[in-house]
Amino acid sequence: MSSALPEINWETLNPQINEIIEEYRGQPSALIEVLHRIQEIVGFLPRDVQIKIAEGLGVAQAEVYSVSSFYSHFSFKPKGKYKVCLCMGTACYVKGAPEILTALEKHMGIEAGDTTDDGMYSLESVRCLGACGLGPVMTINNEAHGLLKPDKALQSVKKCCKE
Repeated sequence: MSSALPEINWETLNPQINEIIEEYRGQPSALIEVLHRIQEIVGFLPRDVQIKIAEGLGVAQAEVYSVSSFYSHFSFKPKGKYKVCLCMGTACYVKGAPEILTALEKHMGIEAGDTTDDGMYSLESVRCLGACGLGPVMTINNEAHGLLKPDKALQSVKKCCKE
């Protein structure tokens, strides 16, 4: 299940995207910076935007895709209002992260890597959040929630979404 693409006002965004690309035109080493800046204004990296970036920086489209898909920060789909990231690193995994992921997927009605149809939730499974002592740990819009069990994780999601 995936959400429909949100209405994007390309008339407004294209000049901003073009301005960023012009600032770094012909500078392949600026790829990550350009991806970050453009994702900040668009919210994700649609294919046509990736093509513009490749052309502007003088890199192959495959390189833009490769870098974008390697780093978990970048997304090819729009994110939900509440971005839930669950750590699946070794410490979190052995302490029960798979059970938490199953509970979150069931509650949200989506699989990791997807966004709910109403655009409220995005669920991501990430390699490491760098908070192993709090494992299992997840973030909700970059706020850490640790020492989780499935019920505590669901409570955290429900509480954040009410506020």
